[in-house]
Amino acid sequence: MKLVNEELLKEFSQEQIVKLDAIIEKYRGKPGGLIPVLEEAQMVLEYLPIGIQKRIAEGLNLPLSRVYGVVTFYSFFTMTPKGRHTVRVCLGTACYVRGGKAIAAALEKVFGVKEGETTPDRRFTYESVRCLGACGLGPVVVVDEDVHGRVKPGKVKELLNQYE
Repeated sequence: MKLVNEELLKEFSQEQIVKLDAIIEKYRGKPGGLIPVLEEAQMVLEYLPIGIQKRIAEGLNLPLSRVYGVVTFYSFFTMTPKGRHTVRVCLGTACYVRGGKAIAAALEKVFGVKEGETTPDRRFTYESVRCLGACGLGPVVVVDEDVHGRVKPGKVKELLNQYE
């Protein structure tokens, strides 16, 4: 594998790059190897920025456009770092009319992130969803796998401070 460029070493350790190269080597020349490489790479690196995609493309002798196309097509893959906790705010009809939008606004204000972003300390990734299937508890916020119902905008910070 080629030398590691300085940009990759700013984001990832030498050890992570060595693991990535081993994953690429394991699937080099095997038909259908791209998705397993991407899956394993994301498990090791947590996300797949364009520099990593270039390394995978070169290692598998594939065009970067093919690697990028797969990464952007499947929602499982991410090009940006995710937080330790994923916060999902329901904006389905029942939650929206019960204050879901105000909760989303409070989360954005308190943590300084917009939908789809991760806090600078990588503590939280904020996502909005259309329905969580807990309409009777609306408005609903799910942190990782924990469901919180009847959340009030003024309690968002207190709720999320439970998660380090």
